[in-house]
Amino acid sequence: MLPATWSRLSCKCLSSRGQRTLSLFSSSGPSNWSKVVSDAEKIVGYPTSFMSLRCLLSDELSNVAMHVRKLVGTQHPLLNTARGFVYDSKNNLQMRGLVVLLLSKAAGPSHAASNLLSQDMVSGIYPSQRNLAEITELIHTAFLVHRGIVDLKEWTVSDGPLKDMQFGNKMAVLSGDFLLANACTGLAELNNTKVVELISSAIGDLVQGIYYENSSNPEENSLTVGVDVASWEEQTFLSHGALLAKSCQAAMELAQHDKESQRLAYKYGKHLSLGHKLNSDLQPFVKSSVGEPLTFSLSAAPVVFHRQIVGQERWHQQLQQVQTQRNQLDYSKLLAAVKSEKGISTAVDLCCYHGNRALEAIQAFPSSEARSALENIASTITKF
Repeated sequence: MLPATWSRLSCKCLSSRGQRTLSLFSSSGPSNWSKVVSDAEKIVGYPTSFMSLRCLLSDELSNVAMHVRKLVGTQHPLLNTARGFVYDSKNNLQMRGLVVLLLSKAAGPSHAASNLLSQDMVSGIYPSQRNLAEITELIHTAFLVHRGIVDLKEWTVSDGPLKDMQFGNKMAVLSGDFLLANACTGLAELNNTKVVELISSAIGDLVQGIYYENSSNPEENSLTVGVDVASWEEQTFLSHGALLAKSCQAAMELAQHDKESQRLAYKYGKHLSLGHKLNSDLQPFVKSSVGEPLTFSLSAAPVVFHRQIVGQERWHQQLQQVQTQRNQLDYSKLLAAVKSEKGISTAVDLCCYHGNRALEAIQAFPSSEARSALENIASTITKF
């Protein structure tokens, strides 16, 4: 059974569910998300889109960028990731670092931090916390690049020349490793054993989460393999939530805050990440884009919840009914099937639940501009 508390805790957020003309990640028209991020960046002192600039402008990565130009004209996903470094209208790749900086500023200096000088703080944030935010983004970016490795067994002529796709895979491995190595070097320079332990375990969680995703890919075996709700929550936290949650906790450790502050920071990062992922999964089901090809993952939250509601046997029947003669899925028919049950509303309720839990965690911090920005971010992920 799905927790009954979701509906109770999300009542406040659900009052805006009828207003779905503004999509959180929509590239058309004004965006609440863009304004929230822009306001938050002013609070922490500089745009986080330049957070990894020292690494991205290094000679080694400049050489990588030159080689990536060879992939132009192919369908290799490394190109999209590279474009995201410059501009991404649908997602903010620097969100994790921004949240770490905002939490650092919201918590302020600790009374127990006798060996940390307040004059070293810039915009209310210690240099070590800024370095941690950069490290967090480097780790996230490295895994984004590694995710761009293509399974060449599924290669088709329309993807581009095979040798270019092979070259793209090599570049994805090498450039991702380069970013991860830089992150590990920066992590060691923080000289904090507990922080190293936290971020190292987050990297392990990322690897484990991606392994789970690849080993139970429902797109490959949609009639025999499925992800239940418990597995979805576990995988989502490992692959999308652990890095932010543990980075938030590590930021409190660097300022020598007590365990309760660290616990609340971890809680905020965890629930914000889960809410963000749910919002992202819900976009194909709630937005009304005309003319765009409809597609979504069979492991997206609304589909997982729909599958649990209708049961395994009926789910298999629905998948067989929406298959085309080419043995592909007709996503418009599958969308109609998912909308016929409560999978979407359940996912919306859960998104609001996690948003409210994040808001609940941040209330313990002193009232400030930084806390208000964190509240705005948590509130924005619950709006569609």
